[in-house]
Amino acid sequence: MNNAVTQFAAEQQSAGLGALGVNGKAFLIQLITFVLTFWILKRFAFQPILRVLTERREIIEDGVRLGEEMQKEQAQLEQKIDAELRAARQKADEIVASSEDAGRQIAAEAEKKAQAKAAGILKQAESRIQQDTALARQKLEKELVGLISDATEAIIDEKVDAKKDSALIEKALKGQAS
Repeated sequence: MNNAVTQFAAEQQSAGLGALGVNGKAFLIQLITFVLTFWILKRFAFQPILRVLTERREIIEDGVRLGEEMQKEQAQLEQKIDAELRAARQKADEIVASSEDAGRQIAAEAEKKAQAKAAGILKQAESRIQQDTALARQKLEKELVGLISDATEAIIDEKVDAKKDSALIEKALKGQAS
């Protein structure tokens, strides 16, 4: 116990740092250890760590920049796609409209051709009817000539030759036509 008291008394007598309870030698050793440790850490730990952190920050910044560029490119691409879609829709509408016009033209041409063909068929039919009518008249005239010849023979009681017969028939026909 005596030893503790003397030590306590010795500490109270010292002035300066000793008065604060700080040992100068220990403080100097701790300061040198701190500076040495700081220098070692700065040289071998802080610089590589800062380099890694800087590289990571640059990578992150590059990633953010690339992300922003990709968003801009995506927006531009979407605008291009919208423009292409609008152009495609417009072109499709034009194709549909031209197809409808072409269809109407084809239908009109087909109708004209059908009308022309019908007119041709009608003309052919009229011509055929006229031919058939002329042929029927000829047959009817021959039959009429035969009937008149027979009737003349029956009335006159004599056979008339062909020349005289046709002259009489023509005279009779002309008399009826007037």
